[in-house]
Amino acid sequence: MPKGSITGAQVAQYHDDGYVLIRQMFDAGETDLLARAAREDRALDQHSFGRSDGQGGTVRLSLWNHPGDTIYGMVARCESIVGSAVKLLGGEVYHYHSKMIMKDAKVGGAWAWHQDYGYWYQNGVLFPLLTSAFIAIDPSTRENGCLQVLKGSHKLGRIDHVLTGDQAGADLERVNEALNRLELVHLVMDPGDVLFFHCNLLHRSDRNCSDHPRWSMICCYNAARNNPYKDSHHPRYTPLAIVPDSAVREAGLKRFANTSADVAWLDPAKDVSAASLAEKSDAG
Repeated sequence: MPKGSITGAQVAQYHDDGYVLIRQMFDAGETDLLARAAREDRALDQHSFGRSDGQGGTVRLSLWNHPGDTIYGMVARCESIVGSAVKLLGGEVYHYHSKMIMKDAKVGGAWAWHQDYGYWYQNGVLFPLLTSAFIAIDPSTRENGCLQVLKGSHKLGRIDHVLTGDQAGADLERVNEALNRLELVHLVMDPGDVLFFHCNLLHRSDRNCSDHPRWSMICCYNAARNNPYKDSHHPRYTPLAIVPDSAVREAGLKRFANTSADVAWLDPAKDVSAASLAEKSDAG
C-alpha cells in the first residue's frame, strides 16, 4: 500500500530543488499489477503515438484527461498521490491529465530539455501551479534513459520553447547557461518510486540504448484556484474524487478485462501544445 502523503520536510525540499523523490511509494505488488495491466492493455497500445526526438529515436505515449475507475485512475486518485499534490500546491488540486510513457528497449527516443509549463502555458493556465507525479514502472537507469533534471531550475521561471523534430524544447542558449550554474542530476529509480516535480523544472532523458524497457506513468495536477481562463485539450477544474490507497490493489486484482473501458484517450491530433508552439516559432 502507498506510504501516505509526503512530509513537511519533503515539501520544503521540493520547493528548494524543484523536485522530491519518494522511494517505494508503491509496493512491489501494486507496481507489478500496474505494469501487467499496462503491458496487456491493447487499447493503451492502440491509442499510443510517437514523438520523434529528431535523431532517429521515438518515444511512445498514451494520454488521457480524466482518471476514471481503472487501475490507472486509482493510482491518479489515491490518497497518497493526491494528498502529496495538495501539500505541494498549497490547496485543492484536480487531475490535469495522465500519460503512459513507453520508452521501449533499443528504440525509445530521447526527450529534449523542456519545462512542462513551457507546453501548458499555451493552454490558459495563468500561474505555474502544476505538479507531476512520475511513477516508475520499470527500473529507470542511465542505460535505459532515466530522467535528468537541473536542480533548482524551476526558479528560472518559464523559458521560451521551440520545436525540434516532434518535440518542443527549451531555448538551448538559456539551458546551456543553466547547465554551467546548476547541478545536473540523473534520477535512477526502482519500480514503485515516485518523483514529484515542479512544472518549471528543466528535465530531459537520453535515448534507451539498452535491452530493457523504461515505462513510466505520469499523473499531472493543477491547483483548483489556477483554473484555466480558456478551453484547451486538457480540462478546466473538475472535482477529483479521492480514493483510499487500497483501491490501487483492488483495481489491479480485478484483472484486465475492463482496464480501459472508461478511459477517454486523448487524440494526438487534438494535442495542440506543440502546434501552438510551431505557430509562434515558425516550426523552430
